[in-house]
Amino acid sequence: MEKIEINNFLNRIIPGNCLDILKDIPDTSIDLIFADPPYNLQINNNLRRPNNTLVKGVNEDWDKFESFDDYDKFTISWLKQAKRILKDNGTIWVIGSYHNIFRIGSKLQDLGFWLLNDIIWIKSNPMPNFRGRRFTNAHETLIWSSKNKNNKNYNFNYNAMKSLNDELQMRSDWILPTCRGRERIKINGKKAHSTQKPEALLSRVILSSTKVGDIILDPFSGSGTTASVAKRLNRKFIGIEKDINYVMVSKQRLKNISSFDSETLSLTESKKSRPRIPFGQIIESGLLKPGTILFDNKKKYFAKIRADGSLTTLLLDKSISGSIHKVGASLLGSTSCNGWDFWHYYDDKKIVPIDYFREKLRNEINA
Repeated sequence: MEKIEINNFLNRIIPGNCLDILKDIPDTSIDLIFADPPYNLQINNNLRRPNNTLVKGVNEDWDKFESFDDYDKFTISWLKQAKRILKDNGTIWVIGSYHNIFRIGSKLQDLGFWLLNDIIWIKSNPMPNFRGRRFTNAHETLIWSSKNKNNKNYNFNYNAMKSLNDELQMRSDWILPTCRGRERIKINGKKAHSTQKPEALLSRVILSSTKVGDIILDPFSGSGTTASVAKRLNRKFIGIEKDINYVMVSKQRLKNISSFDSETLSLTESKKSRPRIPFGQIIESGLLKPGTILFDNKKKYFAKIRADGSLTTLLLDKSISGSIHKVGASLLGSTSCNGWDFWHYYDDKKIVPIDYFREKLRNEINA
């Protein structure tokens, strides 16, 4: 069988059954999979409000399975293909309700995926419980997994999520409204898709775990929310959808979406992801020279740079030598000190911390 290149799939909504189409996608070619598979709700009767009007829920054929066993076989089939096509550092997100997410989580573990987080999407505007026989279902669960236990290099934009959350660590409970208002796609006044996901949810998923230019695949594309957000965030997308009506809705939706520019899409960078620059490299590069005098921001302490990148203090009673961090800590009588922020220098008649030179060298390296 002739191999199909990944480029043949990119930025398309492909009509068909995901079990068939996934088989044609090349091995280890996808950075992120977001899957919103059928819930398998097992609804036998129509659900009505107290005023006897019909509740428009999920009753389409794509959500119907003969048994739990059939659903499990279906789940295992698409998850096996998902694992094959994920890059070694790729991750997968699966969203579901209490009807299916626990079964899917079990299969993920059985197939060797490594669970990273379960995220609780708390719906700020959930549908009420009309029968009064259970608690109101006000959340869905997302499972985020890496390809296997040994994958330590998966992408997680920690600092970007922290920035999104007013400089607080992003928690695993996300309070977001369901799809509503102008975002809700309607045809002749009726919902185009019964379970259209809000773009805010997909935006957070994609921003947290991908980079610009990454390939994102949605095997149950539905109304095209994943593809739409991916396009806006300048990621490549592949959508697979068996219902031709949803395919048409998605294609029309994508026509009206433009990508953000590169500056807008720049994320707050993780310090761990930036190249490590030792102080000695600043000396080697000539940005600071041996013999240069450094001082703290109050000009209380002074030290001279030595050729090996260490410092020695200019004190009458004693001499302290060592790294920028060690010397700073000794002078402060502290167990630790960030020498990059503590030590300063005159640069072009202005006082700057020596971290200024580290950033300058980083920019030169990345240029």
